[in-house]
Amino acid sequence: MKFGVLQFFSWPGRRVPLPTVYERAFERAEIMDQSGYDAVWLAEHHFSTYSVCPSIHMMGTHIASRTKHLRIGTAVSLAPFYHPLRLAEEVALLDVLSGGRVNWGAGRGFDATEYRSFGVDREESYPRYRETVEIVLKAWEDGPLTYHGQFYDFEDVEVLPKPLQQPSPPVWMAATSPDAVKWCAQHGYTILMDPHASHGDIASKRAMYQRELEGAGYSMAGREIPMARNIALAETQEEAEAIARRGAEFMFGSYLRKGTGAAQPSEPQAEGKTQDTSALPEVADEDPVERYVNQVVIAGTPDKVIDDLQRMEEELPLQYLMCTPLSHSSFELFTQKVLPKFL
Repeated sequence: MKFGVLQFFSWPGRRVPLPTVYERAFERAEIMDQSGYDAVWLAEHHFSTYSVCPSIHMMGTHIASRTKHLRIGTAVSLAPFYHPLRLAEEVALLDVLSGGRVNWGAGRGFDATEYRSFGVDREESYPRYRETVEIVLKAWEDGPLTYHGQFYDFEDVEVLPKPLQQPSPPVWMAATSPDAVKWCAQHGYTILMDPHASHGDIASKRAMYQRELEGAGYSMAGREIPMARNIALAETQEEAEAIARRGAEFMFGSYLRKGTGAAQPSEPQAEGKTQDTSALPEVADEDPVERYVNQVVIAGTPDKVIDDLQRMEEELPLQYLMCTPLSHSSFELFTQKVLPKFL
């Protein structure tokens, strides 16, 4: 099993200066660089204290300068909010400056505030997202680009630099909804799986992805499918569940219930990190925070978390854990007492 960290830059209550949030993340990356982690995956968000990281490519360049081995993942570049040529340039430049350590993850996003503020029509976000990804991949090929699409037209323009990794950095598409999973599989894209679905739903979508991928004539061989899972660790089960609950309360307060940006039943769910928790079965009078803690978060002592991960490795199957520690102490315990059991 490989391990990465989905790194948010959360600023709950604005209790500390924002530069302190960044410095703690940089220190964490330096620890990861020496501890056997595969990659730090950087989460892009805008206009929210849930994660104050509007430029993951700039953030990735800084982390690359402070590390030697750690791969730099984007989870995700919110493709509809970029001009595709600028996005191709920024990711390629990050790949060159990092010495060829980029894992590129792209997604659509969901947040109505982001779409409104950036002037992007959500009704056209799916085709715009997909066209942007197609252009980025073509722009990384040798020579100039000519492209005529629904939203963009380019004639004989050369994007420089090209990525150091050729023909491109490894590429993933964020896929949350069943339709998104199917689309990625049918086009041969490898997927990133989101942190807010229940463990059972992740397993179901992983199985569907493999069926659709192989049905479209592609192979699973060599594909790594990072599954993002929230982790709460402590020396006692009670402490771990308290950490999980605080994390869930913050997410529901600042992100999962944010505004009225949730997709309606008649429209597809977002392909980026989404506030959709519809995969969790409804239980009368059950607090959604408790539901999230019980069905989404991996919470417990180091021994319990090791057991949980070993079971998930067999059942899902979980081959690449993109963990999201819900506290710094959770990260420390995971690094010191859980990670070595799998290396």
